[in-house]
Formats: sequence, structure tokens, C-alpha cells
Amino acid sequence: MKFNIRGENLEVTESISSYVEKKISKLERYFEKPPTSDVYVNLGVYNDEQVIEVTIPMTNLLLRAEERHSDLYAAIDLVVDKLERQIRKYKTKVNRKSRQNGAPKHVFAELEQEALESQLNQEEMGEDSGVEIVRTKRFNLKPMDSEEAVLQMDMLGHAFYVFTNAVTGDTNVVYRRRDGRYGLIEPNEA
Repeated sequence: MKFNIRGENLEVTESISSYVEKKISKLERYFEKPPTSDVYVNLGVYNDEQVIEVTIPMTNLLLRAEERHSDLYAAIDLVVDKLERQIRKYKTKVNRKSRQNGAPKHVFAELEQEALESQLNQEEMGEDSGVEIVRTKRFNLKPMDSEEAVLQMDMLGHAFYVFTNAVTGDTNVVYRRRDGRYGLIEPNEA
């Protein structure tokens, strides 16, 4: 893993950097081959609160966690715990699916062999009309089923997730409803 550690309102010292790398590197034990992806770490201090945000983009999987604490080292430990839970949850899901579909046991390792090829592009643009778009994201839609899309959405902590349906090839959206259940938006056949 290659680390990209940034600090906001905080100087990233050698000891902080080595502690972050040591802790996050422990996640490699969950993979047969160590992931070759970049690890983006943002450290910051806001209102006497230490904030750490970690993003690890991998093929077919995006690990992301954020923690706040009064102690920076405690926040780092908490964010690593969150990432471990995400990996275990995803690995359990993939293993269950592989048993159901009769796929080989090494599905998870194959998913993690390469880093995500294209990264999220962010553009800021404004419109002349009354609607102002302040952020645009572009990303590749990975083919998956709605169950896997819900898992990705939950791991990211988002209220919705856009994906390509692996069966139909259409662009679909899963979202979290107010009652806590999930909804699926599919295009009409014209």
C-alpha cells in the first residue's frame, strides 16, 4: 500500500505518519496478496477535536471510514477498527455468495488484485440558471447485484448508491428509505 497522508490545521510529524502507516498496514492480513492500492489519509483538527478520514479505493471495493476523538492516536485506532469491520462484513458477504453460486473460494482475493483504475474526478461548476451545481463526481459503474450495491452504500455511509445491474446492464440506484428499509430504482423498458 502507498500512503498519501495530509494534515489540515495540523502538522503531520514523522511519528504520526509512521503510526498511521503501521496501524493501517495491519489490514493487509485480510488479503491473500497485499493490496496495491493507494491509501488516502486526511488528518485534521476542528474545534479541539481530532478528525481522521481514510479512503482505500480497490477494484470493486471502496473502503472509507471517518472518526473524531479528542486524542489523535485514539481516533486512528478507532478508524482502523471501522475499516476492519467493513472488510470482514464484505468478505463474509462475498464468501456467502460464492458458496451459493459455486464460485471458487478465492473470489475476494481476485477482486483485490489491482487498485481501482479510475479515480473519482471532482469538478466544480456553476450554472447560469437559478440552480447551482457546486460539485460533480464521475466514476465507473461496476456491474453488481442490488444486494452488493446496498452493502457498498452502507460501507460508504451514503443514503443512495448508483450502480450497473449485472443482470440487465441498466443503471440502477439503491437508496435507504425513512423506515430503514431499502428501495431500488430501475429504468422503464421503452
